[in-house]
Amino acid sequence: MRLTTRSRYGTRLLLDIALHQDNGWVTTSDIASRQNISQKYLEKLVISLRQHGLIQSKRGPLGGHKLAKPPEEITVGDVVRALEEQVLLSTCSDGNPLCGQCTRAGECVTQFIWIEASNVLMQTLDSYRLIDLLNRRG
Repeated sequence: MRLTTRSRYGTRLLLDIALHQDNGWVTTSDIASRQNISQKYLEKLVISLRQHGLIQSKRGPLGGHKLAKPPEEITVGDVVRALEEQVLLSTCSDGNPLCGQCTRAGECVTQFIWIEASNVLMQTLDSYRLIDLLNRRG
């Protein structure tokens, strides 16, 4: 598995909102300017993040975005799950012995490695909360 810019930029988007939401609703144009990310790209990420309950949005000239939960309750794993289609290291990592991607499905003795590695990756991402990242910035 390779994390895409969706996860990396989505994490930066949420961190930016967390840093600036005390001043009111945070606009994607402001985030785009501060983070040097295309506003159109951010708007696509916002849709998924809102659907997964990580941000709230308000329309209109005084609108923008805020976190839907405190930064202590949002993990990097939450962001990755919201923005990536697949969070598996291998197509057979979902635990399905008949994954259909491999001619050895059902008899592969290495499948457990890919399942375990995928689980460890997500456990690691889940161990980091937005508040941890906010506290790390200098």
